[in-house]
Amino acid sequence: MIISQSNLLVKLLLWSQSVKKCHTKTLMCTMMDLEDGKTKLRKWLNMNFKIEMSDGRVLIGVFLCTDRDANVILGACSEFLKNSNGETEEPRVLGLVMVPGRHIVSIKIDDTTPPQKYYYDE
Repeated sequence: MIISQSNLLVKLLLWSQSVKKCHTKTLMCTMMDLEDGKTKLRKWLNMNFKIEMSDGRVLIGVFLCTDRDANVILGACSEFLKNSNGETEEPRVLGLVMVPGRHIVSIKIDDTTPPQKYYYDE
């Protein structure tokens, strides 16, 4: 009985080591994906974003930050509404805006408007 318990113990140790290796590999892959995502986000900082919301509004502003819930902060933001004819009305200046992630339908880099300087450069 002692021999079978020690065999069981050895099997458990080997299994736990293999789980640690698999977990480490998965963790490394996840960390690499995370680094790729961080790099992309850093490239997009201070670029003009066009965000379409679930209620039909379109927001254009400078991308400043985001969080794990996909909320987005835009600076120097303007809101564009469509009237009943489908034509875009005059933009409304909003300034600094937090857009809840659950209301975002699409996000695009807006290259139709000139880039705005939203940060202080010495």
